[in-house]
Amino acid sequence: MTYCVGLTGGVGSGKSTAARLFADLGAALVDTDAIAHALTAAHGAAMVAIEAEFGGEVIAADGSLNRAAMRSLVFSEGGARQRLEQILHPLILREAQRQVAGARAPYVILIVPLLVENLATYRPLIDRIAVVDCEEPQQIERTSRRPGISGNQARAILAAQSPRAARLAIADDLLDNRAGLAELEAQVRRLHQIYLGHPRKKQ
Repeated sequence: MTYCVGLTGGVGSGKSTAARLFADLGAALVDTDAIAHALTAAHGAAMVAIEAEFGGEVIAADGSLNRAAMRSLVFSEGGARQRLEQILHPLILREAQRQVAGARAPYVILIVPLLVENLATYRPLIDRIAVVDCEEPQQIERTSRRPGISGNQARAILAAQSPRAARLAIADDLLDNRAGLAELEAQVRRLHQIYLGHPRKKQ
């Protein structure tokens, strides 16, 4: 099995940027968010079950998931998130396993935004964990720049995730993304050299 580093961080922390920097150095990327988007695209493998569970109001005209409607439902209805995750997570895990096993690279970066919440599920796939971190006001500011997400929504997304301390507690390696791209790139290059040697998890 290809050596696999689980990459996580809170919303707006810079996971995608860090992952791209690793890819530029030759790592393979497996992105669970990208897998989830494929599963919920028009004719995606999860859409029949999602429509059966939540109804047509969360289905867009083209047959894909209406993400704004689903996001609103998740934040307004208790249990909606768990029901969605019960549909998506087994499908995401199966596809992630397939992509990790098929990777042809010195190592794989497996991007799992909610790794703390799903650690038991992904731990068998992961040899080491890297956490991208920054201050919470930075997370809110960066997230609220995204199309369709207000500052209040950004704060709600942040509040729904595991706390920063919980992410730091599972980290074998920390990528501090408070200071900007140049500093993040330097840290990625350092970890790249470490990962080429396939280090074991910290005890």
